Amino acid sequence: MFGIPLPSLSLLPFMSTSDSPHEQPVPTTLSYEQVQELGRELDEMRARTVAKLGSEDREYIYKVIKAQRGLEITGRALMYLPFLPPAWLAGVGALGLSKILDNMEIGHNVMHGQYDWMREPEFNSQVFEWDTVCPADQWKHSHNYMHHTFTNIVGKDRDIGYSLLRMDEGQKWNPYYLGNPVYAFFLMLLFEWGVMLHDLEIENVVQGKRKWHDVQPLLAGMWRKAGKQVLKDYLIFPALSGPFFASTVVGNVGANLMRNLWTYSIIFCGHFPTGVQTFTEDETSDESQGEWYVRQMLGSANIEGSPLFHIMSGNLSHQIEHHLFPDLPAHRYPELAPEVEALCEKYGLPYNSGGFFNQIGSVWGKIFKLALPNSLTGSKPAVGVIVERKKVAA
Repeated sequence: MFGIPLPSLSLLPFMSTSDSPHEQPVPTTLSYEQVQELGRELDEMRARTVAKLGSEDREYIYKVIKAQRGLEITGRALMYLPFLPPAWLAGVGALGLSKILDNMEIGHNVMHGQYDWMREPEFNSQVFEWDTVCPADQWKHSHNYMHHTFTNIVGKDRDIGYSLLRMDEGQKWNPYYLGNPVYAFFLMLLFEWGVMLHDLEIENVVQGKRKWHDVQPLLAGMWRKAGKQVLKDYLIFPALSGPFFASTVVGNVGANLMRNLWTYSIIFCGHFPTGVQTFTEDETSDESQGEWYVRQMLGSANIEGSPLFHIMSGNLSHQIEHHLFPDLPAHRYPELAPEVEALCEKYGLPYNSGGFFNQIGSVWGKIFKLALPNSLTGSKPAVGVIVERKKVAA
């Protein structure tokens, strides 16, 4: 649902938590001065964190890479033992964990520029490549630029449904969306391939809004990167295992599937559970930095868990903090989260956080619900966050 832009106010909606269906929810109102002050406080929070970056952060990322490489070596070695099923399964699991760390806590975060300050080639966001089929440069355009600039703006942020799913009531329904749960299931299984195709904007190509010759460089990049990944996982490493070629192929498929299921679940939990909001282009035109911060807070959700859970999620379990500070080292998000939550309480903003099963259950509930038209499912009443976008004269 969307707010109604007013001459000096913008209505940014979030779901009411009222227990009474008849009680009229009261909106939170942020004055122009409050929005500017909120922005200033978050800017200061970021500056304090940047000032602390140093050896602790360098040691942390080196430890994660050491663990990732150790898991990969262990996993691939254990795949030479298919005649010992427990060892082989442990190898698949170790390789899957290695791919998760490479994708989430290393690749995603390094390519956000979180470690550019180290000035080490291995951690340079401009040249880093990850262990997945999507070319890094294409991902940085569709994710770093499009998603993080236009977070949850319907019609601008193509991460809303990944051009495949209906994930918001504001998306016009048509019979195609009856397959919403099926599309989501296959996207989950093949998530790295869905991410690879994302920057292609295939829906615009089909509609004639984008010409095939315009996407040929993208296709060439996809072919090169995906070809290398397929060659590595499904030919070279299986061939190195000699008589165990087939079982190694199966093991690599399992490890990639494990990574796909996990990354899909973490990402969807941070973007689509109940309470996460979307916005219109009118509501977000000419935003100030403070207004941009408010949109990030309302358009994200966190997942509660252990320190190990946060590491394996790339700390995207702190999606609110990540959307606020995408270029800060993600392992700093847990220390920032209490401060961000306190700011939300101070200004009357929701801080959407919950356990993994609660959030993923909410996501799948939304996927099934939005397969149907709004007229059949109904809508919960929404309460707005009224943001004063112009200073009111005294």
